[in-house]
Amino acid sequence: MEIRYLGHSAFELKSDEATVLVDPFLTGNPKAAVTADELEADAILLTHGHGDHIGDTVDIAKRTGAPVVAIVELAGEIANDGAPVTHDPNLGGTVNFDWGWVKLVPAWHTSTTPKGQVNTPAGLVINIGGKTIYHLGDTALFSDLSLVNGRPAEIDLAIVPIGGHWTMDRHDAVEACKLVGAPQAIPCHYNTFPSIETDAAAFAADAQSVANTQVTVLAPGEILSL
Repeated sequence: MEIRYLGHSAFELKSDEATVLVDPFLTGNPKAAVTADELEADAILLTHGHGDHIGDTVDIAKRTGAPVVAIVELAGEIANDGAPVTHDPNLGGTVNFDWGWVKLVPAWHTSTTPKGQVNTPAGLVINIGGKTIYHLGDTALFSDLSLVNGRPAEIDLAIVPIGGHWTMDRHDAVEACKLVGAPQAIPCHYNTFPSIETDAAAFAADAQSVANTQVTVLAPGEILSL
């Protein structure tokens, strides 16, 4: 299974069975590795409704026919905007696909769409290609991050925001790695804008020494194979 960092919090997860996009914010993203029309998708998964996470979801869904998974209120707006297929779980809910599954878990953040629709943020536990990836979303540090691993599957890799200002910073992200307990991590949601510039290499070193988590820092466009 391959994980390609698309910039900001956007990722492409690719297995032999499927290509899955997470938070495909590309248009208007100064760190975007590709344009939206370059991407294919068998599913699109959203952590929450801020514009830098919804991004190009509707356009990609219309073009590819990919189903969109988002928390119930956000899924309703996405459907009204023209996404052909949506799944609308709430926190704790799981959506199953032929290629795997995705479960929504709590994230401590806020969320209002650009159209003003309020929705609840989530983290995403994604099972694809025999691996389980936990995208923490735009969360602050909170103790319930420790409850996700092993419920229902052991986390192989965590995708962790480190930029501060709108999410946890790199110091809190080290503690988050300890709580999650995954052996590997990738940082996200940093260096896209001046307010979230940070030192990803320092986070990687601290996570290894303090949390025993191996961190791979990906530049936009780079791929990690699991």
